[in-house]
Amino acid sequence: MKNISCIALLSIALTTSAADDSTDVKSLQGKWVPAKAELGGQPLPGDVLKTITLILTNHDYEVTVTGEQSDYGTWTLDTSANPKGMTITGTKGPNAGKTFPCIYEIKGDIFRVCYDLSGTKRPNEFKTAAGTKLYLVTYNRRK
Repeated sequence: MKNISCIALLSIALTTSAADDSTDVKSLQGKWVPAKAELGGQPLPGDVLKTITLILTNHDYEVTVTGEQSDYGTWTLDTSANPKGMTITGTKGPNAGKTFPCIYEIKGDIFRVCYDLSGTKRPNEFKTAAGTKLYLVTYNRRK
């Protein structure tokens, strides 16, 4: 009986996690443009932000920067982490073969993500600092 209770609790936990993942995956689908971003504690200029587009479909991504080679890859979510986690894996383009641990949040048409571009470890909070390779971006959904 004790084992059945554990299995039932595990099933509920897995179902809840899968539902959360499914909801976030669905919410993230589409085209995104950065509203603001900073790298290593320094804000990116607005004219640079205007050249960037992120497209998320299923678990694939494409980042285009005007005048540069596009970057393609995959993404997975860890909705059980706090803050929620994301892992980006480049498959084609300048980040092919690289993995970037991230944290994210999605609220309606605003998607915020903090990447560790060194690939070392998932950030703990939504901020960057000088001397790091942390990249924080707030995207708005493009309709």
